[in-house]
Parts: sequence; structure tokens; C-alpha cells
Amino acid sequence: MRKRVLAIMVLLAMIVGLGVYVAGRVIDGSLPMPRPRACTVYETSQDRAGMDTRKVKLNSAQMANAATIAAIGMRRGLPERAIVVALATAFQESSMENLPGGDRDSVGLFQQRPSQGWGTIEQIRDPRYAATQFYKALEKVRGWEQMRVTDAAQAVQRSAFPEAYEKWADEAEVMASALMGNTTGAVACSVARKPAMRGNGAATALTAELALDWGRLTTATPAELLGVALPASDVQVGWRYAHWLVSHAGRHGVKRVRFGALQWTAERGAWSPAPDSPIADMVIAEVFPDV
Repeated sequence: MRKRVLAIMVLLAMIVGLGVYVAGRVIDGSLPMPRPRACTVYETSQDRAGMDTRKVKLNSAQMANAATIAAIGMRRGLPERAIVVALATAFQESSMENLPGGDRDSVGLFQQRPSQGWGTIEQIRDPRYAATQFYKALEKVRGWEQMRVTDAAQAVQRSAFPEAYEKWADEAEVMASALMGNTTGAVACSVARKPAMRGNGAATALTAELALDWGRLTTATPAELLGVALPASDVQVGWRYAHWLVSHAGRHGVKRVRFGALQWTAERGAWSPAPDSPIADMVIAEVFPDV
């Protein structure tokens, strides 16, 4: 009996010790901590979000990557179906994370391989380059527009699991519709109380990243605010930019995004009616000021 009690005590001590070790490794950064799901993409406008509709939850890095993938597709003039295929592929291959490695020499959002001619490691780790290469390959697939999502993705990726992409089709459809501006106030993100970037540096970096994703854009400094203003030729274009800005808010210290009669704020992490007159033809992003 005494031996049995001793054995149990030793086992408990080992379990406690392992827990302390793992906790210490997580705290010091040796083991990855799971990122909170800070963003939600809604199938319908947020004023109907209480309904039983589809929604997708992602962390801030995943959301920024998804917005960039969608922007590159729109910049190339591709239809929504292409963006659905690209997003479903990135979900399956990398969980929408810009991975430094993978199977054999695979890297990046789409787990593209330098040895297979996709580019150098440095090129593939650039989300814009990786997305562009994916879309170029997809456009070469005859009849991809009529294919199932998984068949179109497989024609590009040549995966050992050709049916795996289909399970992400619903999520990709919800996200593609929102990021293309088909839905009002459909992307909402919570951001850190202490942003990594502030002031003029944040505004400059935000403007530069907009140009990287969207190409040449007409931008301006909003009156009496620190940030960037984008002209919107129509409502859909406006929501494309607004959702992109919210998707990248955590990375660039965005405090508020305003379009039409709605605004998103970092404080609330959600869209709500703006307190002043609607803005019909301009998307405005305000960044946190210097402290």
C-alpha cells in the first residue's frame, strides 16, 4: 500500500513538473501561444448578425493575409470565384498563416515550393508575390471557373489530398463576398489597446501597404485627422477599402474607419452608426496619435 501511494505521489510530481516546464516555455516564447480569434467576418450585415448565418473567425494575422490575397485578386481583375479558390487553398495549406516552412521545401501562405519553380524562399514568403503566382497558375487552368473549389485548387497545387480544399469552400465564400465589398460592415476586428504603430509612422506605413496591395491609389490626408482618406467610386468599392483597412488595423495602429453612415472603432471592435453626417464617396482611416 505504501509503495502504491509513493508511486502516485511520484506521478503527480512529474505531471506538475511537466506543467511548470510547458508554462515556462510558453511564457518565454519557446513554444507558440495560440493567437486569439480577434476578427469575425459576417455573411450578412452586422445589424443582422444575431441571425443564424455563416460567420468566420480568424486571428489578426490571418485576417490581414486574407485581405491581401483578396486585394491582389481584385487588382488583377479576377472574379469572386477566383478569390474563393485562393482563400480556400490558403486555409488548407497554411491556415492562412505565412509559414516559414512546411512539407519538404514548402513555404508561405500557399506552401509553394522553390524546387517546383514557384520562386525563391524570400519571394514566396511575400504574401503578395505568393498570391500573384497562385492566381497566374489558376488562370492557366482551362475551365477553372466551372470547377468545384477543390478541383480548381488541386489543378494548381497538385496535392496528395485533392479533396481537402472543399471543406474550406463555405468559409472562403463568406470571406470573399465581404472582402469584395458585397456586404456592409461585414469585417470586424478587435485590436490591442497599445498598438504597435502610432502617429505619422503608422499613417505612412498604412498608405504604403495600401499601395502594395491595391497598386496606384489616390490617397489624401483627412482634414484635421491623422490617417488616410480614399475616394470610393461606388458603395462596393468603398466597402472593399473599409474592410481591408479593418483587416489591417492591428498591424498599423488604425483607431477608426469611417464609410457611409457607419464607423468601426478600435475601442469597440465593431461597426456602429457614425455620430456625424454620412460620407458617401470617401473611406477614412484614422490612426492612433503619438503619445
